Amino acid sequence: MEKIIINSFEEFKNYEGKELGVSAYHQITQEQINKFAEATLDYQWIHTDPERSAKESPFGTTIAHGYLTLSLVPYLWDQIIEVRNVKLLVNYGMEKLRFGQAVKVNQKVRLRAKLRAINDLRGIIKTEVDITLEIENEKKPAFKGTAMFLYHFK
Repeated sequence: MEKIIINSFEEFKNYEGKELGVSAYHQITQEQINKFAEATLDYQWIHTDPERSAKESPFGTTIAHGYLTLSLVPYLWDQIIEVRNVKLLVNYGMEKLRFGQAVKVNQKVRLRAKLRAINDLRGIIKTEVDITLEIENEKKPAFKGTAMFLYHFK
């Protein structure tokens, strides 16, 4: 699927209630997990100790931090849509976020996005985007929720 290009609120509004697209797959590596652990000071062994995880974890291997997977949203979102003529984009919040399944090391994930709602709040555009982080070859997603972004058009 080709990246959607948006130039104005009116163009964005045309996608309300529609699926926007799906990103490419991104593989979660142990190196990425370790760097995230270092950045967040979250060194729980189920993320950072492959030997112990192989023996003691119910997953049989290390898993990505849930917040690591969530932090991929901007990178994957950028593969789906490009909003032009914006002077500022703000991550406004998340609603109804639920982690459904752990992402094991070396699994691949991708983002699926649907524009739930879009509103013009006196020149600031608030979008509500239903997001699902799918895991390759798995029925259950890593997470589902609604991401809210504020776009300040020029």
